[in-house]
Amino acid sequence: MKTKTLILSLVIGFQSFGQVDLINKIKDNGADSPLTYEWETVVDIEATPVKNQGSSGTCWSYATTSFVESEMIRMGKEPIDLSEMFTVRKVYEDKGVKYVRLHGYLNFAQGGALPDVMYVIKHYGAVPQEVYSGLNYGSEINRHGEMEGSLKGILDAVIDNKNGKLSTSWKQGFDGVLDAYLGDDPAQFGYNGETYTPRTFADEVVGVDPDDYVQLTSWSHYPFYESCQVQVPDNWTWGISYNLPLEAMMEATEGALTEGFPVAWACDVSDKGFSIKNGIAVMPNQSWKEMSSEEAQAVYSGPHDEATISQEMRQEQYDNYLTQDDHGMVLQGIV
Repeated sequence: MKTKTLILSLVIGFQSFGQVDLINKIKDNGADSPLTYEWETVVDIEATPVKNQGSSGTCWSYATTSFVESEMIRMGKEPIDLSEMFTVRKVYEDKGVKYVRLHGYLNFAQGGALPDVMYVIKHYGAVPQEVYSGLNYGSEINRHGEMEGSLKGILDAVIDNKNGKLSTSWKQGFDGVLDAYLGDDPAQFGYNGETYTPRTFADEVVGVDPDDYVQLTSWSHYPFYESCQVQVPDNWTWGISYNLPLEAMMEATEGALTEGFPVAWACDVSDKGFSIKNGIAVMPNQSWKEMSSEEAQAVYSGPHDEATISQEMRQEQYDNYLTQDDHGMVLQGIV
């Protein structure tokens, strides 16, 4: 089957610390003065509006769902606001089973991987946001701390195995917590005058085939041009990526965008060079620690010499925990 586009993996997902913690860490990064950059749009891929993940570590679901919605537009389909929380629910279900099978030796947290959305579409389907908002607990935005703690408490009690044999009801109890917080699993629903299941809705309306997409990554501890697993805790499915030299991965990314394909990617936005308030990300060729505050402000506010990232630099940052998997986004163009 022809491969159409790519999901780009730096490292994947959103670690167990929450969205709020991350935002608080990076909210002051950036220049206070007006920016002097002048942008020329080279590629601009149509996208649906940005959604709010609230106080939940579910950027992986929001990013790849946005990617799927953009793919629907590219394919000439009517864009639909798809439910991120349906995906989150299904991931919790399967992750919980795997956590028990591995006696707790699996990362069970809010974080996940960008390909988890494709995993859910392939195995379970998809539903519209209006059918499954996942807000069944008196909040207008996602707040998953209490739910995560409740779910993990059940799983830890199960693997503690006080009865000497696992009961036949633990999975029902686990799913009951998901029902209570997110709402009952939608087995069938109506949409635009038609009746669907999550499976038929994904196949007949969304029309995105997960097997048409590939994950790319770049690590020197694996052979290049071979498949590998991205070794981060949130890769709970042990998903496979194709390992490329860094330059080839960047060429593939730019090539996809140039041809009109969105690219879902994961990155480290806790880096000093990522500025929410300025809406830019920079990588200066001088260490932040060596800069005065005035020099740092100048880096954010206008054009400057940027570092050239090598394969060795990338690998060193990963091996020493200096870059990590803390946010998923979608590339929608080039300027």
